[in-house]
Amino acid sequence: MLSNDEILQLITDKESDRVERTVSTTNTDKFAQVICAFSNDLSNHKLPGYLFIGVSDKTCELSGLKVTDNLLRDIAAIRSDGNVLPQPAMTVHYVSFQKGDVLVVEVMPAHFPPVRYKGQIWVRIGPRKAIANEAEERFLIEKRTSQVKTFDEQPCIGTSLQDIDSAIFKNKYLPRAVDIEILKYDQRDIKFQLSSLRFYDLVYDCPTNAGILMFGKDTRYHFPAAYIQYVKFAGTKISSKVIADMQFSGNLITMIEDLNRFLKINIIVKRPVFVSILQENNICNFSERAIREFLMNALMHRSYEITSPIRFYQYTDRIEIINPGGLFGNARPENFPYVSDYRNLIIAESMRVMGYVNRFNRGIETSQQDLIENGNPPATFDFDIWGVFKVTANEAVNDVNIEKVTEKVTEKVTEKVTENGADGAEKLKYGAERGMDGAEKVTENDTERLQKGYRKVTENQRLILDSISRKPKISSKELSARVGITPEKIRVNISKLKTKGFLERIGSDRGGYWKIIKHIP
Repeated sequence: MLSNDEILQLITDKESDRVERTVSTTNTDKFAQVICAFSNDLSNHKLPGYLFIGVSDKTCELSGLKVTDNLLRDIAAIRSDGNVLPQPAMTVHYVSFQKGDVLVVEVMPAHFPPVRYKGQIWVRIGPRKAIANEAEERFLIEKRTSQVKTFDEQPCIGTSLQDIDSAIFKNKYLPRAVDIEILKYDQRDIKFQLSSLRFYDLVYDCPTNAGILMFGKDTRYHFPAAYIQYVKFAGTKISSKVIADMQFSGNLITMIEDLNRFLKINIIVKRPVFVSILQENNICNFSERAIREFLMNALMHRSYEITSPIRFYQYTDRIEIINPGGLFGNARPENFPYVSDYRNLIIAESMRVMGYVNRFNRGIETSQQDLIENGNPPATFDFDIWGVFKVTANEAVNDVNIEKVTEKVTEKVTEKVTENGADGAEKLKYGAERGMDGAEKVTENDTERLQKGYRKVTENQRLILDSISRKPKISSKELSARVGITPEKIRVNISKLKTKGFLERIGSDRGGYWKIIKHIP
């Protein structure tokens, strides 16, 4: 981080192409263009560029700005809103001087240029910014080629341009990825168009792995496990009878289109529920957006080097999606889903361009909210299976589930009546005389009490259950830090959750784990 003296020195340097000054606090387009240009580092300084907000570009004097939390959040959001691709490496902070605050945005040169903002490549030409011309774009592509690291950026040796479905690329992807005004005058060869978006390697004269995965005519010839295996079971176990199975394969654009149709028709079941004489609501077994998001994440984050498909299993009470390739990079069980890293950078950006994912780093959070609003329990994540990532989404808690609960309570009441002998018979007789079956009356009361108890959970207990669902082997000390209460209170709340039937301890205190028996609606 720069010292105050270094900041003042850069602020007054009018000749530097690594500095941009502005007094505006609302021109996010300009800010993003500057960040994009610094990321591309056309001059190859290999040093960070700096955007100073609160400084006049003409006089280099401070404007008297007072930096607010909202301004800091707005500027920081440019990194992950999906408009600057690939995501820039940047930091945002502010320093206070006697004449006002200065908001400092430090932008590191990108490892994988060219970087685009809304489909346009911005670069620094001396102290000003501009849209890159063809020669400058080619230089950035060659610069990137020498720094290839991710699997999807590597050349797919043995393939050629003939393996790419150029119609899908030109008609579906290109208009979304590149600004329409630039596209009007772009008469370049398709190889160069693909290369500028990192789908073609000009050095090896072949598509990259991302190019084949996104637009390949026969993707599975080159990546045999690049498909989704869907299986529908008649019960709740993998040993249950299989009643349907199919595979989704092809390039990612075709596969996702097929998946979207399949979800709407075959997975999501809607039915009306009576609210009043003039109103009824539709309820669904699952949140369509959440299941779709989990599948998109699987396609985006899976390891395409592992020779097993994505498994999409539907049981009578839940959906499981098992993804080859566990958490990647900086993502860990203890920081998931708040920290993410990308195994397939180009595929992630491409899915953002196509609108398959709306925003980076927010998919799990919004999906959990969608599930809760639909009546589903929050999804659970399993990190303990080596080499895979597993997500489980349970069916919504609705009147169908309540009917099942009622059936179970009825069985218990019948058993109770049998145990009580004559006393139970007398209750049944009394109920019959009053025009109501005694067992049914008891069942209604017990069901009501069961539902009340089901929902009577404190906020701390909800946080404990949520934390355990993410990490079943979590310790009391970790729970204390996440929930914000003492370890002793954690133990008290866990005891209550066990009594209420939400939790069960499997194994020893040291080597065991927590199992969630039922979820909060």
